[in-house]
Amino acid sequence: MVTFATAAAFLNTNEIVYAGYIVAILALMEAPAILSGLFIAHRATPKTQTHVSEQKKLAREIFTNGAILLLFGSFLIGWITGQHGMDKVEGFLSTPFQGILCLFLLDMGLLVAKSLHQIRALTLPLILFGLYMPLIGATIGLSTSHIIGLDIGTGTLFTVLCASASYIAVPAAMRLALPEAKAAIYLPMSLAITFPFNISLGIPLYYTLTKILLS
Repeated sequence: MVTFATAAAFLNTNEIVYAGYIVAILALMEAPAILSGLFIAHRATPKTQTHVSEQKKLAREIFTNGAILLLFGSFLIGWITGQHGMDKVEGFLSTPFQGILCLFLLDMGLLVAKSLHQIRALTLPLILFGLYMPLIGATIGLSTSHIIGLDIGTGTLFTVLCASASYIAVPAAMRLALPEAKAAIYLPMSLAITFPFNISLGIPLYYTLTKILLS
């Protein structure tokens, strides 16, 4: 979300227009991220690897995960109620968002601090993964933008989304779904490696490549 906001500010500074629906894509892309993470994690356990019934159990566990149901339920409620429904709950959702986000990030920081001894497991291959994975995601996003004919602004933001690492919605969901995951590894990877890379180098690079390809 913060990477997206920075990219949007970058485009606004350069007077590059983009489609408003890309904001919905931002929220929608959280779901497949959570689904793929849960799928990979559950596939790694011996109980969900081979048998057909176990595959069905795996799919049921993933698609009935609380975070997934909440996310899709929110989209459904928003679609049904529209702007009128949003106006009624704006004071509960929009206004306190920044304050709640600060408390959430503080809580995640305390979680990392408590498990700081796990930082030794943050090896060089994991650090490199936090650098080359955004480039892979950006390549996929840029190619998709070209195929479906997005304009430069929207294509840039979509590419940024594909290259970004979530450190708000997805970690919150995965923290509940996979409490055994090491926060001292996955949070620094997204917040201290991928995020600065995208902010400092990624966004200008993605914009330049999008401009060349989609012009």
